[in-house]
Amino acid sequence: MPDCLATPHKQGNPMKRLFASCVPALLIAVSTLAPAAPVKEVKTAMPAITIYHLEGRRSERIVWLMEELGLPYNLQFKRGDLAGSMAAIRAINPVVPMAPTVQYGDNQVLVESGAIIETILNRHAPGKLQPALDSPDYPYHLVWMHYAEGSLAARLFSDYRAWRAQPPKQRSPLVDSEAVVQFAEDYLAKHPWFGGEEFSSADIMMKFPLDVATSLNIVDVSQFPKVAAWKVKIEARPAYQRMLAKARPDGLIGKLPVLPEHAPSGPRAPLTIPK
Repeated sequence: MPDCLATPHKQGNPMKRLFASCVPALLIAVSTLAPAAPVKEVKTAMPAITIYHLEGRRSERIVWLMEELGLPYNLQFKRGDLAGSMAAIRAINPVVPMAPTVQYGDNQVLVESGAIIETILNRHAPGKLQPALDSPDYPYHLVWMHYAEGSLAARLFSDYRAWRAQPPKQRSPLVDSEAVVQFAEDYLAKHPWFGGEEFSSADIMMKFPLDVATSLNIVDVSQFPKVAAWKVKIEARPAYQRMLAKARPDGLIGKLPVLPEHAPSGPRAPLTIPK
């Protein structure tokens, strides 16, 4: 305890004398404290990982991730048989059978590719495939990790279903498929990867919905040259090629029908809000 707190003050205003005498002593004491040690990234032992897979679907992300990291995994699917593969998924995940479904160790069944990727990276590959937490690129990386499904895929599949039933005559005044892909195009005009300066798991997340956008004619592929150039880089990665060989050995099967037409390109009509 500083001496100022142990010494009685009998003259003048006792609170003022206490403040005047104690503050310098406390500041000195605080200034001599050892700085806090930096938080260390701890790699934990990885349990057995089994990826339940549907060919050409989002589960490719997890296979690709494991190939990029060089980590062991067990891949389960029935080659060329989407119904058979789905039956295997339903056997361990009957309430929400979806791909990817991952058995993580003996007792945990995981869904949602973004959450699976973050779990594997943060626990078993710290410092890999994501920018450092204090990097200027980290916020962008995290945005694209979540944008891939939360904004991009959600909008694309919503428009796809609506436009199959009734082909569009004009762009929506709200955020539409062209807008969500243009947002990615604009970013790639200034950055080489969705992780910023380096390839990251955000690029793994973004590949599937951007393929959906262009391959199903939801948007005009010619309008997005930066996305096209990024795909060329992505598909040249050795880990991506290994993923294709293992997870899509016969090419894309069970592909959704291509839209006969998408919304006309160009400016959107102004949004009219009723008064």
